[in-house]
Amino acid sequence: MMKTDVAEMPARAKTDISRRNLFALAGASAAVAATPVSARTFGTGFTHGVASGEPHSDSVLLWTRYVGEIDTLTWVMSKNFDLSKPAAEGYASVLEVRDYCVKTIVKVGLEPDTWYYFQFTAPDGTKSDIGRTRTLPDMPTPSFKLAVFSCSNFGFGYFNAYAHAAEANDCDLALHLGDYIYEYGAGTYPSPGQAVAERVLAPETEIVALADYRLRYATYRADPDLRRLHQVMPMIAIWDDHESANDSWKDGAQNHQSDAEGEWAVRKAVAKRVYREWMPVSDEPYASYDIGDLATLFRLDTRLEGRDEQFSLRKIIEGQENPEAMVAALTKFREGEWADPERQLMGAVQEQWLADGLKKSKSRGATWQVLVQQVLMGKLSAAPDLLDLLGEGIPPFVRNRVAASAMASKAGLPLNMDAWDGYPAARDRVFETALEADANLLVLAGDTHNGWAFELGHESEKVGVELGVCSVSSPGFETYLPVVAPDKMAELVVRANDELKWADTSQRGYMAVELTQDKAITEYRFMAGIKTRSTRLAGTKRLSMEVGSNAFSV
Repeated sequence: MMKTDVAEMPARAKTDISRRNLFALAGASAAVAATPVSARTFGTGFTHGVASGEPHSDSVLLWTRYVGEIDTLTWVMSKNFDLSKPAAEGYASVLEVRDYCVKTIVKVGLEPDTWYYFQFTAPDGTKSDIGRTRTLPDMPTPSFKLAVFSCSNFGFGYFNAYAHAAEANDCDLALHLGDYIYEYGAGTYPSPGQAVAERVLAPETEIVALADYRLRYATYRADPDLRRLHQVMPMIAIWDDHESANDSWKDGAQNHQSDAEGEWAVRKAVAKRVYREWMPVSDEPYASYDIGDLATLFRLDTRLEGRDEQFSLRKIIEGQENPEAMVAALTKFREGEWADPERQLMGAVQEQWLADGLKKSKSRGATWQVLVQQVLMGKLSAAPDLLDLLGEGIPPFVRNRVAASAMASKAGLPLNMDAWDGYPAARDRVFETALEADANLLVLAGDTHNGWAFELGHESEKVGVELGVCSVSSPGFETYLPVVAPDKMAELVVRANDELKWADTSQRGYMAVELTQDKAITEYRFMAGIKTRSTRLAGTKRLSMEVGSNAFSV
């Protein structure tokens, strides 16, 4: 059970954090939570609280939204909660063309490794919520803690993982690995039977046009728990596919039909634009962040920047008359197209940028090199004996999908062609540059809705470890294969994959990843449920990796 008071920030934080101040910060979110969803409007003035992101040792990005006929807001940052001693002040433009979203990068007056409060003020004296943010260290750093999230579908339930992270108050920085919103219309994903009735989605249709994307972000960002998280902690965020359309790649998406929805290039540009309006992010498609001598975080784009189209296992076996012919077709594919050395997931320019960055990080003495990215890098194949456990009564499309996955496994192919598994040559190139740089590689991934811990390998060498985070609210294997007990499912998939050391296939939550000079310690925090608002935990799972081991500690 979560305690109701809030812990002090770590001693290294240079600010006057107090319980009184933190409860004061919570006031606005509590008021929003008490208002029925059906009665809420986005209105005028400060409509969506405050947020911050893109932290460095000497700068940070501040965000708010103000709807009204004004040109500028003023802002102030201070180490003091009452903002009585400004460390920095300035102006920010309010533009209707940006959907009234206001962003400013503070580059002057900030000290490294310091917590700050900030607030925006309108010309009539109206003030925003008070937010809290921090700069990154530029000095010897003993530890730093990350709250890691992914896959937050509004309709499936409440964002209790966000609420827990804000209440726990023990992390320095939030990372969101994508699927921050979902593009589907109401009744699609979730279905009417899966949806929480109080979670009313706007617009009700699939989002395609500029106004659609803006309204969807406005709906998500009005959630009190997401608003609270942004209010008290800076965030580094990356998009995955659902910020544009399902299974997107640079030139298209599974959930985009050009004949009915227009050119993909237009929809992609709209999705990027609105993401950059509503999120506390820069316009750079990828970037790095130095945490003193402790770590470098590499924010990657594995989705829209350079990704080639995904392969479809279904298409490969389509038209084959028997299982033997299907396996033969899959084997031919494995030895041909799948292994194509020219296939790209990030694009050649980003690949080179990452290779140079890994070397630079090591040469400057950083202990950890952390990939902040979207999709699983570890090798994951279907459990070949899963089909035997399904029994009768399983929908034919589920049985066919599991059977196809089992055939792919028999042919030496992975489960998910949308992950790094679908781009093995691109993955090899990253592993080779990591080994060249002698990196202590820690890969963070979202996308799958389930929890994973991989020990990554390349040609008999250990490369690093990967932590796949479970979703905030999107469903996992427990929804698609409910006849298989979660413990049994996890056991089967771990047994079938040499690199996979642990899995959780049924719980929602987030990760708290603490980096130290000696080890990386991860705590998976599983929420007790998502159908009602609560910060109660069902349990936790801790994993650690010692520096230089590229393996999890026993």
